[in-house]
Amino acid sequence: MDQLSDLKAILHSKRANIYYLEKCRVMQKDGRVLYLTEAKEENYYWNIPIANTTVILLGTGTSITQAAMRMLASAGVLVGFCGGGGSPLFSGSEIEWLTPQSEYRSTEYMQAWLGFWFDEAKRLTVAKTFQQARVGYLQRTWEKDRDLKAENFLATDLEISSALSGYASQIQNAAKVGDLLQREALLTKQLYRYAAKAAQLGDFVREREASDLANGFLNHGNYLAYGLAATTLWVLGIPHGFAVMHGKTRRGALVFDVADLIKDAIVLPWAFISAKEKATEQEFRQQILQKFTEHKALDFMFEQVKQAALENPPHPSEEGK
Repeated sequence: MDQLSDLKAILHSKRANIYYLEKCRVMQKDGRVLYLTEAKEENYYWNIPIANTTVILLGTGTSITQAAMRMLASAGVLVGFCGGGGSPLFSGSEIEWLTPQSEYRSTEYMQAWLGFWFDEAKRLTVAKTFQQARVGYLQRTWEKDRDLKAENFLATDLEISSALSGYASQIQNAAKVGDLLQREALLTKQLYRYAAKAAQLGDFVREREASDLANGFLNHGNYLAYGLAATTLWVLGIPHGFAVMHGKTRRGALVFDVADLIKDAIVLPWAFISAKEKATEQEFRQQILQKFTEHKALDFMFEQVKQAALENPPHPSEEGK
């Protein structure tokens, strides 16, 4: 196996690392990708294991060399520019993500996705499937995560179980995507209220521009989830614009659809727990990345997107024939 093949030996869904870097210079040196930090008396080089990395987020005070980008592209690493702490992804520039180019990636999933996407009823069916998967993933994650149980996040709690079961039953009755979005917004409010109570944070209001820790950690964690979603779609070759739920409101909205599969299960509770503990951004980020790995979030995203693409759901009128 040659060196370039070695860099892609680990499947993206199995890679362990997501990096957020700030105040450093990313470069290529002696056949490796390093980041350089400057101290008063000397500089320090740190190695990035690119073959086992999915995403690199470049924050405040960073730069990257052309040679480093060439190696990252060879390893299939997605690179994004962002604000301090990992959020937001810059929207003032057309370049938010630098995606490794490959003319020889399989077109299987992209063609299968487009095979149903132009049918509105089939898009709705996939959106419903994603929302059911989202509920199931939250229930399974909360049921087996001892750390969450210790923080009073219980999937068996009457308040949360009734909210999830109520939403799951409403999903099937949604006649259009707008109905799903309205019911999703209601569920999210219920989850915020439950999380704020479990973390003893009083009356919480979700505001993306707010300066409190819980809102800040939610923003930060969501952008990490967007990185996983963007990586999933890039590897499978599915363009970000072909969304099934958020397409009318957000550019590149399929990233948001896929990230929603895991955000409530992992990002939401740990944002509130970390806010209660007055954690630093670095501590929160390490906790989230650990939980992404522990609960195989990237594997789950790949599984759901591949299944949605290849099953090519039938039109509702064709079901049961």
